[in-house]
Amino acid sequence: MPDDRPIDLSPKVSDEIRTTTCYMCACRCGIRVHLKDGGIRYIEGNPDHPINKGVLCAKGSAGIMHQESPAKLRKPLKRVGPRGSGEFEEIEWDEALGIATGWLSAIRNEDPRKLAFFTGRDQSQSLTAWWASQFGTPNFAAHGGFCSVNMAAGGLYSIGGSFWEFGEPDWEHSRFFMMFGVAEDHDSNPIKIGLSKLRANGAKFVSVNPVRTGYSAIADEWLPITPGSDGLFALSLVHELLSAGKIDKEFLKSYTNAPWLVIDAPGSSSHGLFARDADGKPLVWDQKQAAALPWDSDGVVPDLRETVTLPDGRQAKPVFYLLAEKYLTAEYAPEAVAERTGLPADTIRRIAAEIAEAAFSQTVVIEQPWTDWRGVRHERMVGRPVALHAMRGISAHSNGFHTCRALHLLQMLLGAIDSPGSFRYKPPFPQSAPPPVKPAGKPGQVNPRQPLPGPPLGFVQGPEDLLVGPDGKPQRIDKAFSWENPLSAHGLMHMVITNAWKGDPYPVDTLFLYMANMAWNSAMNTGGTVSMLTDKDPETGEYRIPHVIYSDAFYSETVPYADLVLPDTTYLERWDCISLLDRPIGSAEAAADAIRQPVLTPDRDVRPFQDVLIHLGYRLGLPGMTNEDGSEKFPEGYKQYITQHQRKPGIGPLAGWRGENGDAQGVGAPNPNQLDRYIENGCFWRHDIPEEGHYFKFANQAYLDWAKSMGFMTEAAPVVLQLYVEPLQKFRLAADGHGDVLPPERERERLRRYFDPLPFWYPPLEDETRTADDFPLHAVSQRPMAMYHSWGSQNAWLRQIHGHNVLFVPESLAQELELKADDWVWVESRHGKIKAPTKIMQGVNAKTVWTWNAIGKRAGAWNLDKDAPESTRGFLLNHLIDELLPEQGSGYRYAASDPVTGQAAWYDLRVRIKKAEKPGFEETALKRKAFKRPPGMPRAPETVAYGKKGGKR
Repeated sequence: MPDDRPIDLSPKVSDEIRTTTCYMCACRCGIRVHLKDGGIRYIEGNPDHPINKGVLCAKGSAGIMHQESPAKLRKPLKRVGPRGSGEFEEIEWDEALGIATGWLSAIRNEDPRKLAFFTGRDQSQSLTAWWASQFGTPNFAAHGGFCSVNMAAGGLYSIGGSFWEFGEPDWEHSRFFMMFGVAEDHDSNPIKIGLSKLRANGAKFVSVNPVRTGYSAIADEWLPITPGSDGLFALSLVHELLSAGKIDKEFLKSYTNAPWLVIDAPGSSSHGLFARDADGKPLVWDQKQAAALPWDSDGVVPDLRETVTLPDGRQAKPVFYLLAEKYLTAEYAPEAVAERTGLPADTIRRIAAEIAEAAFSQTVVIEQPWTDWRGVRHERMVGRPVALHAMRGISAHSNGFHTCRALHLLQMLLGAIDSPGSFRYKPPFPQSAPPPVKPAGKPGQVNPRQPLPGPPLGFVQGPEDLLVGPDGKPQRIDKAFSWENPLSAHGLMHMVITNAWKGDPYPVDTLFLYMANMAWNSAMNTGGTVSMLTDKDPETGEYRIPHVIYSDAFYSETVPYADLVLPDTTYLERWDCISLLDRPIGSAEAAADAIRQPVLTPDRDVRPFQDVLIHLGYRLGLPGMTNEDGSEKFPEGYKQYITQHQRKPGIGPLAGWRGENGDAQGVGAPNPNQLDRYIENGCFWRHDIPEEGHYFKFANQAYLDWAKSMGFMTEAAPVVLQLYVEPLQKFRLAADGHGDVLPPERERERLRRYFDPLPFWYPPLEDETRTADDFPLHAVSQRPMAMYHSWGSQNAWLRQIHGHNVLFVPESLAQELELKADDWVWVESRHGKIKAPTKIMQGVNAKTVWTWNAIGKRAGAWNLDKDAPESTRGFLLNHLIDELLPEQGSGYRYAASDPVTGQAAWYDLRVRIKKAEKPGFEETALKRKAFKRPPGMPRAPETVAYGKKGGKR
């Protein structure tokens, strides 16, 4: 008989639901965690959360298997065998903290620089940077230096904001959207939501990427650009728009430094600097008075075209004049760039025409009056609906800084910055360009038992801000903020191990790493990095890097190379803070921040790293973590720090529900019940910008006043967009011998070439060696939508999507080499040689091979079986990448990085391939001895699953 009983379409799956914030990627979506019998049963998106609005990707849903991972560390570990052997003994937390305190106290008492503290994707960098400054070491940085510092610095020096976390496209109103170098793992849920809106509105979506996957696969048009040539393409678009007169002159005059006068006095100490009045204000040429006046004078009508004579007799030209001179040359014409970019000249012209059509014939008008900073009332908001978005694909080249600036130049010429339909800032941006915070760590600022006088990271505005000695020697172990990498706003994490091993510019005692898999997928020159971590001084028999402390939640490839392991919790077992002091999660129309709350209690002897760090600070007597009477300032750990710490009066990690009664937003006294308010609200806070302040934030008085009231700005002053970045010219002048702080002779030509105050294009540095001829192919990697860094590819659910990676080969190249699908090839660079399985692909630039990143694993790591596909078929391109460029004429080897910012140039890699006779990793860098499991870690089950009652079965 048929069963007529009704089917329950919504069975109850849990007996409790807790909200928190996902940590399966950098998106930081809101989630609802369903619990049953004390275990996780289900994770779903939080429909009320401002980031994802209930949408959740495969990574977020697989947080269950992140929690159930057999690779979780279980107890503090002390190394008892050689580094890399995986031989540890379990110890108690008191012993572990005592060891760490002993090493770190000795350093702080002698020379705080001997601590190198570097963190990965920890999402708590406002805490870790502050801790480093309290310790007194300048040697701190997070992952940004090997991820996207070019993006951040290029934007912050140009427009006071940036792509990625600092802004977003106007998804509602854009008519033409271009995406450069964006893989589908970054910001994936908001981008997916946004792209669906674009499609519904009939906007055109153009993807510029060597590879057609993910977002590119659904684009209306895919432009298969040659890696490293995006900036050249952008400047060719600029050339076309200038030639056609399709630029927004009024926007340029009103909101950018296009009319600012630049001194034209070659050989002088003022050449290329802005002409200024006695108060230091930049001058413009006023058309009404035919005189040079301060740029912000009442009623000034600036001229963009004239070469003028200043009252002191010097010649000066407006920035726009210099810009037109530079980009209207044949060098940037479509025919001149077509071969290099891989894009036909006709295509470049057509894209430029489509951009102009969208910007000037499809203007967006919002009937919302607003008043600018001069007091001028505008009856409506008129926008240029062309939006750009870019990420690591353009950033991770050695020409990435100027490429990012070229994109911002394109936006400014169109008037497509924070106008309806264009790129929009997220609070707390925009900031002044560049922000006023400068790095600390100069000679005399680093002293035993003393904190730094400021943060270890910041924004250099001239040679006088560099962290160098009187002899020009770098003061940081990674050589950030030195003559080699002056604008390295995020440091150079990829260089810390190499430099520490060399003792250049000085030796360190302790390398303290958190959640940074520097012995595997987070390292250039993976094999060399492992050798440096295990190398000993032949005279003393001691390791060249004496102590390595590492904290992670999982048994990654870096754990076996640590001397002391401090096991972290998962993101579902701790308090955490997604702070406006760090990486904003809001939208263009609201400020927002969030927390994580523990939804589970650890079943292991592990502690949240943030708690451990704060307690270590107390043990070391760091002033910010110790009361005047010597007692512990935050005995409850990070949870207490989040609500009670103040970076300056009224400003703390969280902006919501401040004040003793919780009735203040942005600025207010600490609120002891602040976390309760966040939990009541779904673990996030959102505060809307007044509607009058939604657009033109850089000049909109309503927004500027609101931003000041929220503590985002010290003054409600306009942010002038910088087409021409004067700090770069100051370095050129220093190279010519002008100023009080001068570079060593070796650095002078490098500074002259790369520090152009207007964006320009040069080939990736790897191309300028003989490499380009011997290794004709570009090789890049990107993360798939279902993975994020190395922790995703040990997840039992996500491994079923990407159990191993392959090398994707263009169809034309496969035919030339007589390759078939699943054939293996040798992949060789100037630095190394590996083997890899292949797939043949049409949707890839003809000069490019590529693969998914971070899927290949070292055998035995992550508690995977030694024969797991991640280690028998998965591989990394990292083994082919050298962290150093070949020797220059002087014999010196510079970092394989952007010479302006120090950004790791991952995607400069050049290779050649040939068919392998047999499959497998024998006789290659990937064939290494399997790691041992650490003590206390049980063998992983054959199947990791989750049962109905919340337990593994």
